Amino acid sequence: MIPKIRYGTRSTYGLVRYLFGAGKRDEHTDQHLVASWNDYAPDPGRNPHHTIAQLAAQLDQPVKALGDRAPEKTFWHCSVRADPGDRHLDDADWAAIARRIVRAVGIAPEGDTAACRWVAVRHAEDHIHIAATLVRQDGRRADLKFDKRKAQAEARQIEKDYGLRQLNPGDGTAAKNPTSQERFKAERTGRDETPRETLREAVRQALAGAADEAEFFTRLKDKGLRIKPTLGSSGDILGYAVALPGDRNAKGEPIWFAGSTLAADLSLPRIRRRLTGGAPDQDAPPRAGGARTNCSAPARGRRAASGAAERAVVLLDSDGESGAAAQLVGIGEVLDAVAQTSPAATRAELVAAARSFERATRSHIRAEHADARAMRSAARGIIQAGGALGRGEDGGATAMLLSTLVLAAIAAARWHAARGHAQQAAASRQTAQHLRAAYQQAAASPLQALHAHGRALPEGTRSSYETTIRAALPHDLPRTDSEAQHDALAATLAQAEHAGHDPKALLQQAVGMRELDSAENVNDVLVWRLRRLADLPAHPGPIFPLPKAGTGRTAPPARRPGAHRAPPSVPRPDTPDPRNRPPRR
Repeated sequence: MIPKIRYGTRSTYGLVRYLFGAGKRDEHTDQHLVASWNDYAPDPGRNPHHTIAQLAAQLDQPVKALGDRAPEKTFWHCSVRADPGDRHLDDADWAAIARRIVRAVGIAPEGDTAACRWVAVRHAEDHIHIAATLVRQDGRRADLKFDKRKAQAEARQIEKDYGLRQLNPGDGTAAKNPTSQERFKAERTGRDETPRETLREAVRQALAGAADEAEFFTRLKDKGLRIKPTLGSSGDILGYAVALPGDRNAKGEPIWFAGSTLAADLSLPRIRRRLTGGAPDQDAPPRAGGARTNCSAPARGRRAASGAAERAVVLLDSDGESGAAAQLVGIGEVLDAVAQTSPAATRAELVAAARSFERATRSHIRAEHADARAMRSAARGIIQAGGALGRGEDGGATAMLLSTLVLAAIAAARWHAARGHAQQAAASRQTAQHLRAAYQQAAASPLQALHAHGRALPEGTRSSYETTIRAALPHDLPRTDSEAQHDALAATLAQAEHAGHDPKALLQQAVGMRELDSAENVNDVLVWRLRRLADLPAHPGPIFPLPKAGTGRTAPPARRPGAHRAPPSVPRPDTPDPRNRPPRR
């Protein structure tokens, strides 16, 4: 149940006329009162002898009595809407709900016969409107401190009492939702979303990994947005506003949105604190190091971001509150960067994930932005590297990163839940769902290749790796009845050993990096950790020679101390995957 509160400075007559009218699109039906301050107020909807003017005049009587001493804001308007999945509520239910709301916020306290005048109007099945004047009948002004917070708290209790869907309590840090007028206009103009929502996402994406204020504004211009700076008397820029091309009001003027009205953390002062406190490295896209330096720039950027995200997850579990809050901001920027640069197959889910996680980046805990430098640098590297392909090394590196980001979203949900941030925790869980869907798409090809490699291993080799895997995994993890679940993991260990690593030690290192209880698929998580730690290609391809049938050789021969190892007869790991070459121009 969602209460929305607004204040008005015009005559109450206009509000009452709207509530009993046909609506802007004839959506109002059976308009009538369900409750009022005295239970016998005029009802223009059900009584043909009553008029809108009569009802408005009775509501306004205490305000008119004050004359010039009347307050600037004269009426209070609250819409209360049930969730689409809630059960049917009749007039008696809505009347009781209206009385509880006006009592909770201070419009009509229990037993106060001189309280404000109010009415509750129902003109649809799923909601009511409460209209009240802000002058009490004894001439005093109503005390409505924290009315929005009180209305939300009462709505949560109403949900419990009536068996309705229970929404998460807010904390005042959410971005402002589009107004009804903005939604109606978007529908009329054929937009999928309101300009406010489009602009909020565009500004957030422009901020992802930006090095300074100049680059941030340049990115906004590159996105085709109108930009209007707010200048002080000294000529300094104090703020900014943005508008969509073609979005104009009735006078033909652009409709501007200040950054602070899109979201509190998108105001220019907040953006400046983020840019100066956690300035990212401005070098070329980060190198993943070692054997993979010759892979494509998008793949390198994603591999580097995977390592940064792993460290962010550890910090979320162990760091102080301000440092952990900064990691959440950094994770949000990486999500925005990946969403902008991913192929169409995964883009929709990644955009949805970034939008969901936006809510998780804001709370009353102030972030220490210097702690987010690594994640902001990772986001910058992804943006600078440009668009990634959905196949080959690019696709595998995307899967590697998404696997880690799923764990980051789960860690964020756990962090917020421990602090009572219900909305942020729910947003983090929703983010994890979108990321899992994108991961399944990105990981399908590389995991299929790895499973094929694993199944092709000789029985003795496979059995040896299976023993290593079962010994390394924590005993309290769920066990599988089928060893086929370890195909990709066994193949990765074989490839790591071929590259000169100790498979047992490497697996123990991967397992010990952090807990695995939150992983939906432990094998997948370990596969990507191992491939990053061993610097193996994200998309396997023909990485190592399979033993020839009947030779009895199940692993590469061990090197004698001091012996020189001959180069393998197959392409080395640093050989670019021919399937990942850029298209010819």
